Amino acid sequence: MKKYLAVFLMFVMLLFCVPISSSAQNRRPRRHRTFWKKHRDKLTVAGTTVAGAAIGGIAGGKKGAAIGAGAGAGGGAIYTYKLRKRRHRRRY
Repeated sequence: MKKYLAVFLMFVMLLFCVPISSSAQNRRPRRHRTFWKKHRDKLTVAGTTVAGAAIGGIAGGKKGAAIGAGAGAGGGAIYTYKLRKRRHRRRY
């Protein structure tokens, strides 16, 4: 009788150890991220660099274009990585 009781208790203990549902089955599917969402930061900095180079080129030739590109890249990077995140809120 003791053997049967011990075997029964072992099976009951094993039942409590087996998970009922797998957490991997309950995950939400990943949404497709567009090219813009993947590379938004880089594209913003590149766009401000081109705009700064164009304005600098019109104003001061080759040297002005180089200075404008540097100023545009710096301004775009500051906006992208510091200022924009303050007003951007994620939706869940």
